[in-house]
Amino acid sequence: MQSDSATASAWTGLIDGFGRKIDYLRVSLTDRCNFRCVYCMGEDVTFLPKNDVLSLDEMDRLVSVFVGLGVRRLRLTGGEPLARKNVMGLVHGLSRHLQSGAVDEITLTTNGSLLSRYAGDLMAAGVRRVNVSLDTLNPATFRAITRRGAIADVLGGIHSALAAGLKVKINAVAMRGVNEHDLEALMLFAHGLGMDLTLIETMPIGAIDGDRSDLYLPLSEVRARLGDHFTLDDIADRMAGPSRYVRVRETGGRLGFVTPITHGFCAACNRVRLTCTGQLALCLGQDMFVDLKAPLRASEGDDLLRRAIGDAIVCKPMGHNFVLEHLSHPTVVHSMSVTGG
Repeated sequence: MQSDSATASAWTGLIDGFGRKIDYLRVSLTDRCNFRCVYCMGEDVTFLPKNDVLSLDEMDRLVSVFVGLGVRRLRLTGGEPLARKNVMGLVHGLSRHLQSGAVDEITLTTNGSLLSRYAGDLMAAGVRRVNVSLDTLNPATFRAITRRGAIADVLGGIHSALAAGLKVKINAVAMRGVNEHDLEALMLFAHGLGMDLTLIETMPIGAIDGDRSDLYLPLSEVRARLGDHFTLDDIADRMAGPSRYVRVRETGGRLGFVTPITHGFCAACNRVRLTCTGQLALCLGQDMFVDLKAPLRASEGDDLLRRAIGDAIVCKPMGHNFVLEHLSHPTVVHSMSVTGG
């Protein structure tokens, strides 16, 4: 078996200035969303002009350059990715990298509202896992959080995805005074259907209506509450993202915790994000963007793009700047819907 150092020295792909292998790309297909979740955006958010957004052909080309540079995992995000017109054309196009063995997986993060329509097509295109954002099972609370969503659409999407053979993970943002007493029921629902649940702390990203500090709920507190009723065994399972997992002994299911405020997770970061406008976001928690649209459009060849990406990756910061005080006055001005979740 190779040692970690031998494995690292054998890697010929993208490496940042701290020696981390960058093999995971999250791609925002659109900043548009049919929900207006209170922790993500304002109700009257102004979306980007459509002319500013890359075409699907441009996205395919740009993503394919990353694949050629060693990216092994692709996650399609938004906004709501399934709201992008002709989205399945892109997914089917990118699936050639699965068929060639160049990438290990293509996954999707969605609010679930359109998933019933696309679940079968996603499975046919080689997608095997989807993450669905669902913060509560209470219809009134769900409506208050999303401002316009119908929980029946999301639940229908989840069941359609499972029926199609997709593996589903539920993501929930834990919010004090909003859904903190709904999380146990959400966990039992997820585990009852064989799905993981990942809980996420509120992040100080972009402007919203109100003050995020009013919503902030440390997951250490949530874990302690759940520990009063369930046995939570720490496990070493790690996916491509930052979750730390426990096994809930009574349900047999996995429960993940993403803790950007109370427990940093940057040391092993292996990912960058591509916005729908062709900007490379080097860190979710900092306003550091590198324009890839210009080199993309400057030449029919990809040499300029490869150089721009390689030069950018070296500048990836060690970690985010999230601290509790930033919840009231976020230092990160870009919105989550632009960079992708």
